[in-house]
Amino acid sequence: MTRYRLHVNGKRRVVDVPGGTPLLWALREELGLTGPRYGCGVGACGACVSLIDGEARRPCVEAVDDVHDARITTIEGLDDHPVQQAWLELDVAQCGYCQPGQIMTTVALLRRRARPDDADIDEALKDNVCRCGTYPRIRAAVHRAAEIARGRK
Repeated sequence: MTRYRLHVNGKRRVVDVPGGTPLLWALREELGLTGPRYGCGVGACGACVSLIDGEARRPCVEAVDDVHDARITTIEGLDDHPVQQAWLELDVAQCGYCQPGQIMTTVALLRRRARPDDADIDEALKDNVCRCGTYPRIRAAVHRAAEIARGRK
């Protein structure tokens, strides 16, 4: 076991895990942050997406020893973010399983592009799987979140 100091959701946290442990397991099992979901374990579905130094990344394939100096944000670290507001306003979620990853990917997108078009949204979210097929509502919510972030009601 190795002791790692992680910077998660604005706080320093310590985990004792074997080297090479996926960050997802440290977040969920050691820190109790269950927002990042386990979906595939190979980085293909996007259910676990969290921000690592502001970028949307997949903690199921990121080893703790590779990201221990990074700033990590899970959906629990958002505080009434415009993306969350838009998701609720437009009633995006159906089963909800993929939504934390969809939301975190959208947060990263809006940091890069304040006014994303449909092509930007499709590209950013192309590897986030929604088995319920709420893609049209997700796209509408991304546009709405961009409006909210720009101060439009």
